[in-house]
Amino acid sequence: MSRRNKQFRDVHGILLFDKPKGPSSNQALQKVKRLYHARKAGHTGSLDPLADGLLIICFGAATKVTSFLLESDKRYITVCKLGIDTATADSEGEIIRKRPVGRLSDHRIDSALNRFRGEIEQIPPMYSALKYKGKRLYQLARDGVEVEREPRRAYIKQLQLIDKTNDTLTLEIACSKGTYVRTLVEDIGEALGCGAHVSALRRTGTGPYQDPSMVTMQRLIDVAEQGHEAMEQLLKPVDSALYGQPAVQLTGDMTFYIKSGQAVLVPSAPVMGYVRLYDEHEAFVGVGAILDDGRVAPKRLIFP
Repeated sequence: MSRRNKQFRDVHGILLFDKPKGPSSNQALQKVKRLYHARKAGHTGSLDPLADGLLIICFGAATKVTSFLLESDKRYITVCKLGIDTATADSEGEIIRKRPVGRLSDHRIDSALNRFRGEIEQIPPMYSALKYKGKRLYQLARDGVEVEREPRRAYIKQLQLIDKTNDTLTLEIACSKGTYVRTLVEDIGEALGCGAHVSALRRTGTGPYQDPSMVTMQRLIDVAEQGHEAMEQLLKPVDSALYGQPAVQLTGDMTFYIKSGQAVLVPSAPVMGYVRLYDEHEAFVGVGAILDDGRVAPKRLIFP
């Protein structure tokens, strides 16, 4: 094994990282991974370079639960700049139209917002990571190519005005995975008749992590000087990603069969959905799924 490979180590857990504006999500991930000297790490949903806030970084065994976090609802705070439409629906895009804002009463704003609460349909923006014939839409957009996109459904659980000025609205949004906040802001601007784009975007919550205390890059750098043990104190346990799912306690025999890939009958288990599995010593085993006959089957085992 090379000296370079010996520098890496096994790290298990979840970091609630406060990504700053500027770097891409992958750039932030790689820097954090190097600070931890971690052998394996991944994140659970990109933030644009323009955006900041919660970037969940999973180390080691925690990478096995990333799919559950990717499917989770998200929470954002965004600042909408009124009166200006841009090519990318954010402040980095070319200005394509300007319109007067006029006077917007709270009632008019809330009426417009109410049109987007609940289930909505969105046309994915050209500046997105979706693929068309093997190529990312944003790559096509940069080449000046626009293609037809099928509408997608999203669910807006909360859409709340928390501040406003003459030409900005600050909104708090709780939404389903896959919601395009830039498209939502564009559509709100159209509903108000003046246009809008995203001038700031901060992710404040994902799944079970709602308005959490996040770790900034500076704090991570400071703690890194204290050694690996201090850094690992910043990590959440792997099963924290699944705190929204009920817990199921297994006996020793049940744990054996679950780890062998077999379903087991657990008295008083939920009747449907996913569950967190713990062995007889209350150690986290992984994720189980309730079968139609009521048995618990292994879905994603975390540790051997």
